[in-house]
Amino acid sequence: MKHLIFAAMSTWLLSTMAASDSASFLDPKGDDHGSGTLIYPTNPVFRPGVFDLVAFKATPEGDRLYLEFEMAASIQNEWDMAGGFDVQMFFVFIDSQPGGHNGGLPGLNIAFAENSGWEHAIVVSPQPLERVISEITKAGELASDVLAAVDVSAADHTISAYVPLDALAKLPLTNWGFQVLVQSNEGFPEDNNLLTRRVNEFESEYRFGGGSDGNCDPHIVDVLGSSDQLSYECGVKTATIQMLHTSDK
Repeated sequence: MKHLIFAAMSTWLLSTMAASDSASFLDPKGDDHGSGTLIYPTNPVFRPGVFDLVAFKATPEGDRLYLEFEMAASIQNEWDMAGGFDVQMFFVFIDSQPGGHNGGLPGLNIAFAENSGWEHAIVVSPQPLERVISEITKAGELASDVLAAVDVSAADHTISAYVPLDALAKLPLTNWGFQVLVQSNEGFPEDNNLLTRRVNEFESEYRFGGGSDGNCDPHIVDVLGSSDQLSYECGVKTATIQMLHTSDK
């Protein structure tokens, strides 16, 4: 069934559309471990909980869509990044109509389920906007459906950003599905990765551990909904992501 979400996810759905036409979701605290074995890098800037998404909200404000990410740990900017935070970054995928793309973006090592194709992806990064736009070209034929968020900022436990609504589908937000993938801001991505930090077999000062050096594991720290979505088996099963839809409460 189109827009089917496995039952476990419904526990974390905070609300369907309110009068303000916003979509809000809760995410379990303490599940920032990727496919289950991810280990944070050893540098102190990667503090416990900095990648642990606990809530996400999307709200139309005038001609823009406001995106808000609440994290378990307070936000810092020890690297003095342009967006006001340092280690986090997010990929927001929107399912606004039947069909869409089932592939992921370069460096994530994921696929989307057949009933969860996406029409738009939004990159929320602390890197300068010009850098993000340049990196999006790595998405190849998908690049035209990938947007760089603007007016990115942070305060307390919250990171926020905007995208123009006219760049998105015109369907009511009540019909949209969302997925948020939490990654780590990477200034020197390997290969053709779109600003993503790899999850290696063993952790190091600036690399996650607990993954596979065969580069078949999802390079994701947290996902909206059940972390079971990130399960994989090298050469057999790619991590497969489901959308959360506001109509499926």
